[in-house]
Amino acid sequence: MKSAKNYDVIIAGCGVAGLYAAYNLSRDIHVLVISKREMTLCNSALAQGGIAGVYKNPNDNPELHKHDTLVAGGYENKVDALDILVNEAKIDIGKIIELGVDFDKTPDGDYHRTLEGGHGMHRIFHHKDTTGFEILSTLLRTVQALPNVDIIENSVICDLKKTENGFSFDVLQNDDHVYYNSHFAVLATGGIGRVYEFTTNSAIATGDGITFAYNLGAKIEHLSYIQFHPTAFNDRKIRECFLISEAVRGEGAYLLNCNKERFMQNYDKRLELAPRDVVSHSIMFEAKRTGSDNFYIDISRKDPEFIKNRFPNIYKNLLKAGYDMTKEPVPIFPCQHYLMGGIKVDTRSMTEIENLYACGECSCTGVHGNNRLASNSLLEALVFSRHAASDINSKAEKVCGELTTYPFTVDYNAPKMPHGFRTEIRSIMQKAYFVMPNIEELFKGYDRVKEIKEFLENNSFYVDRDYVEAKSIATCAYIILDEARRIASENEEFPKK
Repeated sequence: MKSAKNYDVIIAGCGVAGLYAAYNLSRDIHVLVISKREMTLCNSALAQGGIAGVYKNPNDNPELHKHDTLVAGGYENKVDALDILVNEAKIDIGKIIELGVDFDKTPDGDYHRTLEGGHGMHRIFHHKDTTGFEILSTLLRTVQALPNVDIIENSVICDLKKTENGFSFDVLQNDDHVYYNSHFAVLATGGIGRVYEFTTNSAIATGDGITFAYNLGAKIEHLSYIQFHPTAFNDRKIRECFLISEAVRGEGAYLLNCNKERFMQNYDKRLELAPRDVVSHSIMFEAKRTGSDNFYIDISRKDPEFIKNRFPNIYKNLLKAGYDMTKEPVPIFPCQHYLMGGIKVDTRSMTEIENLYACGECSCTGVHGNNRLASNSLLEALVFSRHAASDINSKAEKVCGELTTYPFTVDYNAPKMPHGFRTEIRSIMQKAYFVMPNIEELFKGYDRVKEIKEFLENNSFYVDRDYVEAKSIATCAYIILDEARRIASENEEFPKK
């Protein structure tokens, strides 16, 4: 057994949740942040629209924000966690502004707050259309300067085990397995987008943290609560779909069917500003009615300079793909975007396993209910990662005992995993559980995914990035389809394609 490196806290994930947790930990706590790929490759960096919250706005209040979140979430939200989210938004928005996050302002110097689907008030703070990257970059600069925090990148966590006094991590670095121990562990590993054939998520989103927690015995809650964003750019070519932000509709864009006609008036009185799940379902109904899956978003009636200044990143990326959003409609279609469920946590962000925390998209705080309100994700990542850090700070001095390393074994001569499992699972998920589930494919897909999962678990393959991600994708797909299968069995009205 190789010697291991010991830390007080190990954070898995280098997005907004992981970095903000590190920032809020006491400076006398030794912290390691593990980034699976390069430090800026994460779902946080892709967040375009902004961060929702009531901050220095006399025309808005947390109860209104709470109401909009409850409506969007089908009133399945956990109210105690939601109260924390909306009432503490001002704390964390204020803090990241202090750290240097540059939110856009109006000519009179006030913050420019935009409107997005499901919100009844203008409460979205943004930095052009790259808000997530702005917040992530600011936090990364801040945390990198902290003397008590180490960050390692391009490091794949292969396994996580509970030990007598903490946790042991098996981490693949430069084709070598390195071991780390800690008293506390924070999972901030993002979502499960790569379980699907088409997603807006980054390459790291393979559900690793959820899989580790599941294998440790933590409860996974509502993993079938998956949000499909209605306006992903539809070029029908690449797996990682470019997102056309909710904010584009917030600024007045229309949704058009294959005949270039508006259609939302036939499905919801909120029109284009209905919550995401409503708009995605409406698109699917309209596709069935028209017999076409050609849909468009059109903001070309607005001033071209306004569009370019408000959405410079979206404008630039669409132009590269051959579309000028200032002059023409742009093709869109729903795409996997976000996970409302995940590792069950309490309001301290702690799982049912002592001293194991989860925050950000991999966690299930319950604030989103069955559908996330636009721009609440960055807020949740900040608020509840701060709660995780606060709880760890309160316990750190009392935690004692020598850290021991779990006896991991690695067979460097084991065969590589066969190719094709991830591709097959993604195809199954796209057919079985996309926007409006297909019952026949759901049950058939569950059986095959279970078979793949058991094959990967019961055979000896070399543990590398491919194997870790394939096993995570198989595990998450299995949990999703198993949950959806049980819901379908109990509900005669479960939607069919």
